[in-house]
Amino acid sequence: MAWSTREIAELAGTSLRAVRHYHEVGLLAEPERRANGYKQYGVAHLVRLLRIKRLVDLGFSLTQIAEMGDADDHPEQALRTLDAELAATIERLQRARVELGYILQKSAPTELPPEFVPAATETPMSKEDRTFLTVLGRVLGPEGMASYAGLVRRPIIDPVGLEFENLPADADERARVDLAERLVPLVQAIYREHPDLLTAPMDAPRGEQYATKNVRKAMVDIYNPAQVDVLTRLRGLLRKPATGKTSAKPREAE
Repeated sequence: MAWSTREIAELAGTSLRAVRHYHEVGLLAEPERRANGYKQYGVAHLVRLLRIKRLVDLGFSLTQIAEMGDADDHPEQALRTLDAELAATIERLQRARVELGYILQKSAPTELPPEFVPAATETPMSKEDRTFLTVLGRVLGPEGMASYAGLVRRPIIDPVGLEFENLPADADERARVDLAERLVPLVQAIYREHPDLLTAPMDAPRGEQYATKNVRKAMVDIYNPAQVDVLTRLRGLLRKPATGKTSAKPREAE
């Protein structure tokens, strides 16, 4: 006694459409037909259909199932590969849940890279600085990100830094020159505390030059013209020889 297409689909817990599709893509062999033209499926078809359905439910694509062939051999290697992929997915989702919980608990900005979220929620930060960190997250590598995350966690608070944040766009040249000069000791102190900032762009995925170029573009857009001018002057001052040697400078701000 053979089964019809509808009956075998019901037995396998799938749909008529799925059975017909498996025929079309060559996953399920066409059965013999009765004299009236209707298909008649046997136990072998049911077993094969159950195998296909189980593999699909586990996460295999039809292409992957086709590559396994229709033999009854246990597809150990394919199963181990899928297991590793699922383990990686679970780990990623677990990290995402931890991060999501932190964002919900701390009302953290969702645009910030994960490396900066904990530090950014515990340290007062201007909108401009958050935007700058967001851009850094798109161009720096793991070591560079870790360098800036360390700075965010352990910032050096100084009134002159607040002056820079509050500098109006129409500040006159004297004010800009003076502020740039007074920022030098602060920046040098930051580099002493966080020396790895000096090489932050060196492991950038697309190269140091790419990172530096895009950070510069972002700074022009993030900060007002007076602040950009101060940063430009500051770079020049940091380049000036100190005790006969060139002062260290941040690579991303060159």
